[in-house]
Amino acid sequence: MNVKFFLATFAMAVMASAVLSAERPDIVIILADDMGYSDLGCYGGEIETPNLDKLAAGGLRFTQFYNTARCCPTRASLLTGVYPHQADVGNMVSDQHVPGYRGRLNPNTPTIAECLGGENGYRTFMAGKWHVSPFDYATREAPDPGSWPCRRGFDHVYAALTGGGSYYDPRGLMRDDRFIEPGRENYYYTDAISDEAARYVRNHAGDRRPMFMYVAYTAPHWPLHARPDDIARYRDRYRKGWDVLRKERLTRMNALGLVDDRWRLTQRDRRVGAWEDVEQKDWEMERMAVYAAQIDAMDRGIGRIVDALRETGRLENTLLMFLADNGGCDEIMNAEDTEYRKNYYHYPVDDLKAGNVPGLMPGPRNTFASYGVGWANLSNTPFRLYKKRIHAGGTSTPLIVHWPRGIKAQGEFRRQPGHVIDLLPTCLDAGGVSFPKRFGDREPIPPEGTSLRPAFSGDSLPERAIYWEHVGNRGVRQGNWKLVGLRGKPWELYDLKNDPTEMIDLADKLPDRVAAMKAMYGRWAKRCHVLKPK
Repeated sequence: MNVKFFLATFAMAVMASAVLSAERPDIVIILADDMGYSDLGCYGGEIETPNLDKLAAGGLRFTQFYNTARCCPTRASLLTGVYPHQADVGNMVSDQHVPGYRGRLNPNTPTIAECLGGENGYRTFMAGKWHVSPFDYATREAPDPGSWPCRRGFDHVYAALTGGGSYYDPRGLMRDDRFIEPGRENYYYTDAISDEAARYVRNHAGDRRPMFMYVAYTAPHWPLHARPDDIARYRDRYRKGWDVLRKERLTRMNALGLVDDRWRLTQRDRRVGAWEDVEQKDWEMERMAVYAAQIDAMDRGIGRIVDALRETGRLENTLLMFLADNGGCDEIMNAEDTEYRKNYYHYPVDDLKAGNVPGLMPGPRNTFASYGVGWANLSNTPFRLYKKRIHAGGTSTPLIVHWPRGIKAQGEFRRQPGHVIDLLPTCLDAGGVSFPKRFGDREPIPPEGTSLRPAFSGDSLPERAIYWEHVGNRGVRQGNWKLVGLRGKPWELYDLKNDPTEMIDLADKLPDRVAAMKAMYGRWAKRCHVLKPK
């Protein structure tokens, strides 16, 4: 062989590879956990999120983006581009305490990392909450290693298999394919996720290959755990209470241009009284202050990740997408539930105190509390209902998209409906990668979603129906019509063009439309193996 010819050919191949890598964007998906639609500053909230606000100002905000209403179903759909009943072999219709709920990725559904990595050239990283692989909290056994993140396409991993638990000593923590302990003083899980993600970026700085990174926070999922200084900054911010603050959020959302006068504020949840009648105001304010502090810490961590991208020269060509896995959570942690959680999570504190007890302030490592119905109602402003439900309060999420080289628009809104199943097709489209025709020795389940890239430039997305089902709660959106129902309750019908907050049920007035959309839902449910609740 002619040595000069070989060297010249090799050099040309290296240069071509470098050019290709330079044109292909890095891709970063950041997922928050149990966070309401309007919690971020750039979506009208009073929580300080300057780093996410800056990304929104330099990119796009979607106003009608949806998740699947709960943690692990959303993660399964995000990673695979299919609805959760196809993505998870456990079928997410099961109740949370039924074996199989915690999730197990379908081996016939390749993840984004498996599609982009390997011969397609992307290096792949994951930090945070996995929650799509079974894990026994008490024994710390994980019976399905094949669904661990390092076995589903990620080159390097700092993640917990679990769905929740202590921010000071998380269970099921892994580095790559081995279990580890937090191992340092002043450990705080949100900070650790951020710092590991930033470290991945810096360690990859000299690599010409593009990078895909999935950063999945537990913040602000219960338990309410935050550092004292962070809590102190928010302690007086909620003195006005949920009634006034809900109205103020909607006013800011209008001022931002996020919503218009069609978006009416839903009624306060009947389970809570008027703020002026609340007796334990200091305790209630502390609950929301800790929740806000959790989001604040996450935002600062995202700032560190963005700094790492900027310092390594990668931010300009990074497609970064931020969203939440479901809406605000109204679950109550009472004394009996706290004892259950202690055993369920193999909680590392012997003197764990009961959850939502008036006067018992949340935040420290020996507390296990949630922020309650009134504040979840605030988080989901202007919508009603919460996590697990298919009404807008459960399924609506902010979506921030930032990609300086790929998106000319800055600070604009995109009002096209989208769904978490769209993220895999979007990533493959941006990365110039086709969905595989074969996955191992199997034919993979193709993605249900559509690439969001046309919307980045202001074009419309293909018309399609969007479906949901979780623990018997179900729904379908077709155009501006949404058919939705709670488990065991009649269907409700809403005209989202004129009633985006789902306040006027038209089911009785339009029975033909209800019947047609119900039939659509039935065909989807059969095709996607949706089980009927027991």
